[in-house]
Amino acid sequence: MVFCVYKGVKAFSFCKRKNLLLTGGKDRIIRVWSPYLPGKPTGMLRSHTAPVIYIHIAEENRVLSMSSDNTVKIWDLETHSCCFTASSKASGITGELTACLYLPGPRALCVATDTVAFLHLKLRPVPESHLELSHQEPVVCCGYNPTFRHVVSCSEASMVKVWDCETGRQLSEFVGAHGHAGITCLTFDSSGRRLITGGRDGCLKIWSYNNGYCVHTLQHEEEKSEICDCTYMEVNQNKCIIAVGWDRRINVYFDVPRDFHHFWKPQPRWQDDLNQGHKEDILCVAQCPPFLLATSSYDGEIIVWNVISGHMYCKLNTPGSSDGPDHGEGPDLSVSCLAFLKTRAVKLDSVAASLIANGPGGSVNFWRLFSGASLGANFTPSTGKAQVSCIAVTAGDELAYLADQQGFVHVYDVQKYGLWGSELQAPKKVTLWRAHVSTVTALELIEEESILLSSSLDRTVRLWSKDGAHIGTFGQKSLWDIFTPVSWSHPRVPFESLTDPQSMPAHLVLDIDAPDGHTAERQEQERATITEEKTRAETEKPSNLQSPEDSIVEAEAKVDREQWSAFSHGRLLPTQSKCYPEVPEPGWPRIYQTLRCHEVACVSAPGEKPDVSAIASNLFHVNVLTRDREAALPERSFLPTAVSPPEL
Repeated sequence: MVFCVYKGVKAFSFCKRKNLLLTGGKDRIIRVWSPYLPGKPTGMLRSHTAPVIYIHIAEENRVLSMSSDNTVKIWDLETHSCCFTASSKASGITGELTACLYLPGPRALCVATDTVAFLHLKLRPVPESHLELSHQEPVVCCGYNPTFRHVVSCSEASMVKVWDCETGRQLSEFVGAHGHAGITCLTFDSSGRRLITGGRDGCLKIWSYNNGYCVHTLQHEEEKSEICDCTYMEVNQNKCIIAVGWDRRINVYFDVPRDFHHFWKPQPRWQDDLNQGHKEDILCVAQCPPFLLATSSYDGEIIVWNVISGHMYCKLNTPGSSDGPDHGEGPDLSVSCLAFLKTRAVKLDSVAASLIANGPGGSVNFWRLFSGASLGANFTPSTGKAQVSCIAVTAGDELAYLADQQGFVHVYDVQKYGLWGSELQAPKKVTLWRAHVSTVTALELIEEESILLSSSLDRTVRLWSKDGAHIGTFGQKSLWDIFTPVSWSHPRVPFESLTDPQSMPAHLVLDIDAPDGHTAERQEQERATITEEKTRAETEKPSNLQSPEDSIVEAEAKVDREQWSAFSHGRLLPTQSKCYPEVPEPGWPRIYQTLRCHEVACVSAPGEKPDVSAIASNLFHVNVLTRDREAALPERSFLPTAVSPPEL
């Protein structure tokens, strides 16, 4: 029995249980064969970009394969689809591959190159039924289209979903946007009528996303390296799409309305980009109209460009972290997110910091770009030093929203921060909340509605108010109206964010200082309460006897204190998970505890004997009125003295 394979076979694996043979070779295709049909394969797995040199059929219908570029892929043998991809950048495997072996016991792939690496296979747990998900796979990017008021989200499975921002209803979806390759970034054109996506296949695609039709494909003829980020920009009435990625170059594609060719090629590269450009993979690109463009790379280098001339404006080098992780190759200096402070950058101010970038060890850097580019300020939002993954700034540069890899969103007041020179302290923190339970992959402010859009690897896309109130998760059963806060999701924080172990108060991440205003207010309340209690202790003599009413009040106050403590630390009892009250004002439990209830003597007022002669023989009517009046008297005497708890 002979199986003919074009360009030969470099690896194969046989599954006795399913009676299937898998082969791989230089043509980068994994073929599935039946021993009874040697003339033609029954299936083909296409996704590798280099020759396949190892194949293994593992348990649970999974196929592990590895190519010569040290890329590991996991396939579903039933659907012939790629479930997971780990590039050499993600796995850290470098050097020439010499041997590979799958160990079924620990469920690990042993790879031998310059070093020996173990890649443990961990299957994703079945999602809990009560969790509300937007996608079945991790969400890698999302964006808001102001023209149609839509939200578009993309997942690792190359699926695109379109949502109505005002209600959360799903409008459409299309799959296989980049074939078997995942989507990495998205943007919109200036009209908002077309969606532009970049993928791991090295292509940019322009879509009419309402019907899922691909209008144009943008790619380089020679190189097909992964695209990491893209942006749409208008320069001197010329519209262009700028893409960056693993080819370490800036690729500019002109958007010509009358060019009806399906495939578009990039413009000739800038001379400064070829001579003095990035030496490592470019991870991020940000624009500041009318002509500034910033790019950042894996080695921490940031370059600001003049888009009109193509010349380099300045080059910045991210400072290393002194206490960061060291694995023999130094700390991770990669800069993956940038944001311009546009009100400062357009003025070409020489003193003010006008560019925000993330840095090593969870730090955030404020850079001065003009008259000698330099670092203006540096601080770390998270006490756990979680890497900042997304940055968003309000239109007037008043607030900066920083999201990290643990799902927290930090909000800082940066209106005057770094405006007149270097800063030694961090800016004032406005608020902080847990938006997701995994890395936040996108963060965008929708200024016209004063709301915040976020997506995460936890497979959710969510809307928030600017102060952190949870509006809803796209894909949830109940719809919302962004103009009606009553329709927003309750509780204020998603269920999984409340129950995640990192959200508990004992965790290091939450051992943070509250904003100065809240701290001073809380201390002032505590001092006032202590003073009031001391004054009362001096003027009143405590009674040795305790009335039943005092026991009841103390028991209720104890329950209130326990419930308030649990709520304020983000932990709710299971019985409270369906209905959450509004957050009370800080300090109301202490006010309630200082109230004293006194026993009121219920003594009926003496009744007068009615004059029967005045109403003839209607004696029953008079007796009823007298009894009702007497019964109402104790109530009237009790009401003015009763003490009611303050409103929540």
